[in-house]
Amino acid sequence: MQSLYGAIANYKLYYMENKRSKGLGDTVAKITKATGIKKVVDTVAKTVKKDCGCAKRQDTLNRLFPYNN
Repeated sequence: MQSLYGAIANYKLYYMENKRSKGLGDTVAKITKATGIKKVVDTVAKTVKKDCGCAKRQDTLNRLFPYNN
């Protein structure tokens, strides 16, 4: 398991420089992917056969807290 420092470094290198976030939802999605949380959530959601609601939550956060790019 990677350290938090490594996750932040990966986030900055691969996500921040290559794709701009439209809002807070995109940023949260990138952080959860970089730290491995997204993979755990997807595995649990698949096991219980329910949608995690991540996409809807991401869209809602993007609408509520947009960035001025």
